[in-house]
Amino acid sequence: MLKIGSHIIEKPVILAPMAGVTDRPFRQLCLRMGAGLAVSEMVTSNPKLWHTRKSRLRMNHTSEFEPRSVQIAGSDPIQMAEAARLNQEMGAQIIDINMGCPAKKVCNKAAGSALMREPELVERILTSVVNAVDIPVTLKIRTGWNPEEKNGLSIARMAENCGISALAVHGRTRQCMYKGDAEYDTIAEICQALTIPVFANGDITSAEKALSVLKHTGADAVMIGRAAQGRPWIFREINHYLETGEQLPEPDKTEVESILLGHLDALHEFYGELQGVRIARKHVGWYLQASPAGSDVRKSFNKLDSAEEQKNCIQDYFQNFDHHKDFAA
Repeated sequence: MLKIGSHIIEKPVILAPMAGVTDRPFRQLCLRMGAGLAVSEMVTSNPKLWHTRKSRLRMNHTSEFEPRSVQIAGSDPIQMAEAARLNQEMGAQIIDINMGCPAKKVCNKAAGSALMREPELVERILTSVVNAVDIPVTLKIRTGWNPEEKNGLSIARMAENCGISALAVHGRTRQCMYKGDAEYDTIAEICQALTIPVFANGDITSAEKALSVLKHTGADAVMIGRAAQGRPWIFREINHYLETGEQLPEPDKTEVESILLGHLDALHEFYGELQGVRIARKHVGWYLQASPAGSDVRKSFNKLDSAEEQKNCIQDYFQNFDHHKDFAA
């Protein structure tokens, strides 16, 4: 159990913020599957974009589990402070600052992990946001801009001094993107230097890896990103392993079908049928990516244009394929 401000996080497994992935339906699902906290997709700090459909959906926190953590992104301290205040008014209970995203469209605007090249600007942003709200502020960073400029430790110390309540660290530099193996030595150094909670992120794809990373780094929790795509039950697997040292069996076919159909329903309801059908395609692709038959099913699924057709396709899939063959790890 760990605390972010006054919020108690009972499970040390956190869903990482991922643009285009960690929308409300996916966050709700991962929380039901055992995530201790789920951080939202990043919301832009540019006020000109707050009234777009995308931003309105990302800032909609109706009926969400608590605590509600909302990530904001940008490079202007004043705009970031305004974005933090607005999201608090909209129901956010934790504000998370994005300084970890390596995407070019984010870094080209001097936001995300590009900010790690400008420590003075980082300090102004952190101070501005922390002072703007009366809820906890967390931060996500990388280990540095490139392997020759790993300043994650100094940024982490700065963050704690500025009043950041918890820190997530992805074990790669911005230059590394998602290539190569994540390294955890820098995260370990940060954990030893800070008194606030630190979350280790990067390449944590199994319960055994989660325990290994926690032991190596001394982190308070692990943060799971891509490994949760199509496998939201990874959270309960990690929790069970950390608590008992035993592996949970894979979910059976009936449960996977129920989870996936429920996810489809939530997407169709949240986005509306037209957009929900489109967004469902990538999620179904992730669920079926380990299945030998998945490629053919995905091709058929991606041609469907209605919610009913999508649900029928998934039901037919589970009725016609053997669980042990299709979902073996």
